[in-house]
Amino acid sequence: MRGFACAHAEKRNRLDRTLNGLSSKKGAKYKPLGALLPEGLSGKMFYVKLVLLVLMCGSFMGLLHSPSIHHVHGDDEHSTQSPEASEATWTSNNAGQTDSGYASDVRVDWSRVSMAVRQVAREGDGLRVGLLNFDEEEMGQWRTLLPRSTAVHLERVSRNVTWAHLYPEWIDEEELYAAPTCPDLPEPAPAPEGLEYDVVAVKLPCSGAAGWSKDVPRLHLQLAAAKLASSGRRSEAAHVVVVSRCFPAPNLFRCKDEVMRDGDVWLYKPNVDELRRKLALPVGSCKLAMPLKALGEAYVSSAPRREAYATILHSEQLYACGAMVAAQSIRMAGSDRDMVALVDETISERHRSALEAAGWKVRKIRRIRNPRASRHAYNEWNYSKFWLWTLTEYDRVVFVDADLLVQRPLEPLFGMPEVSATGNHGTVFNSGVMVVEPCNCTFRLLMDHIGDIESYNGGDQGYLNEVFSWWHRLPSHANYMKHFWEGNTAERSAAKRRVLAADPPVVLAVHFVGMKPWFCFRDYDCNWNAPELRQFASDEAHARWWKAHDAMPPRLQGFCLLDERQKALLRWDALEARKANFSDGHWRERIADPRRRICAGEEECHEREIKGRRVEGNRVTTSYAKLIDNF
Repeated sequence: MRGFACAHAEKRNRLDRTLNGLSSKKGAKYKPLGALLPEGLSGKMFYVKLVLLVLMCGSFMGLLHSPSIHHVHGDDEHSTQSPEASEATWTSNNAGQTDSGYASDVRVDWSRVSMAVRQVAREGDGLRVGLLNFDEEEMGQWRTLLPRSTAVHLERVSRNVTWAHLYPEWIDEEELYAAPTCPDLPEPAPAPEGLEYDVVAVKLPCSGAAGWSKDVPRLHLQLAAAKLASSGRRSEAAHVVVVSRCFPAPNLFRCKDEVMRDGDVWLYKPNVDELRRKLALPVGSCKLAMPLKALGEAYVSSAPRREAYATILHSEQLYACGAMVAAQSIRMAGSDRDMVALVDETISERHRSALEAAGWKVRKIRRIRNPRASRHAYNEWNYSKFWLWTLTEYDRVVFVDADLLVQRPLEPLFGMPEVSATGNHGTVFNSGVMVVEPCNCTFRLLMDHIGDIESYNGGDQGYLNEVFSWWHRLPSHANYMKHFWEGNTAERSAAKRRVLAADPPVVLAVHFVGMKPWFCFRDYDCNWNAPELRQFASDEAHARWWKAHDAMPPRLQGFCLLDERQKALLRWDALEARKANFSDGHWRERIADPRRRICAGEEECHEREIKGRRVEGNRVTTSYAKLIDNF
């Protein structure tokens, strides 16, 4: 955090749809009682209908005053309803209200709750407990266990507020039109004046179905519990008991703060300062968690040696060159932070030595297979990214994909909490640049749920978006996607290219999507020549990447050579672009890249051609060596 917290969001008021519908009926005449009576009846029946209406009203009033509705106890201890009981009725999941998503059907195991309470209880000192989202019967059980338990009033969020409102695809980061706003999530009622809760207990809904973590009521209850636990001037946070079938948000209730867990019951003792810093963030990515101007401000760390950049490699053929240039760009941007490269067993000693020469501290890892991926698919081993959370010698790690070019210092990102990232599409973040807080128990959490959490894209990005659904938006300039969306206007595409071409640079990092620069000839961005990849083409970004490449020692540049198959593919694409007569005319350029005539590795230089064969495969994600069948 450190200085980048935003103020609480404004309320967003919405006109009720029913009112909108009524106001749109033009020309309707006002007819007293007409809305209660069937249409099409003649005026002669009016008095008959009026009598029937009076009888209906009389019956309704009689029902309201019946003993079954106003049941009065005798002279027992419940003859006067306490404020707590009244509040309990209001917060009950079955208190006559339609379910608004807060209801949880998890059966509370009181033996496990008692065990959690015993971890907190102090001899001779009764605990004051604040209860969120428990029904009347459960609150009675709490009072039997701990007499000073009280229900906390929490107004529910309107059903109109969806996850997409909390996590919109686009916000006005530069505030050119208006400052972005977030929906209002009501605050919990504070503890009685002069008192503080020792324990805050909350029961969370969890359907167990896909997307269970992206649930507005579930998030609202967790934020409310965290606010109660850190409220007032207390020097320590209250303990938090969570009852749920599904694990709480791991970057709000951190596993390092977990005191115990037994079945559906978790007990936490949060760090009060960390909790307050995170609660000062916007409720979702509906506002920037870090102001755009903060990207250009100096960042001063209290422990720079506890902060590091990290990347991961599980294919030397595809990404080793990119990782070396990424390291070069980090150093050229002025950073002296540690850089750690996690490499699996497929990375050769030759490539590990080159990565170290580029500045990475190389750490070997064991590949983690994505059980839902097909054999040899691009996402088969990308769950290996979970090893980032084992870098516990660092408090914070800024992960950078190997296909990134850093242009300005990324240091301000170290002041942000886990998980901070830029938006990708819809409600999800892009995992190409993200801030994580290493912790072995978070690694275990990620590993424990590989079999039951589905990734929207089949890869690590989709998986992490399910686990860390409460994420914090960084400005897009922290991870600028070299991607010109289909359907963009010419003006918008030109504006993006001006951003990429700005000198000095205005974006911190450029993320290369499509054919990577090291798989192209250096003369121009070869994405121009493939119809499905033209949306990714940017000569400006391409040229910047090659500038960083040229700053590396010649020995390291040798890891960015092209094999003969890739050269043949590039020639094929240029030929197809010529046939299509693409208007950009890149296919007309004569290739001067010296790598064209340099052999990669120890293979003989035999120029290959693709004669009358269609190039198969996805150039963006699959191994380029496997693109051409029977080559």
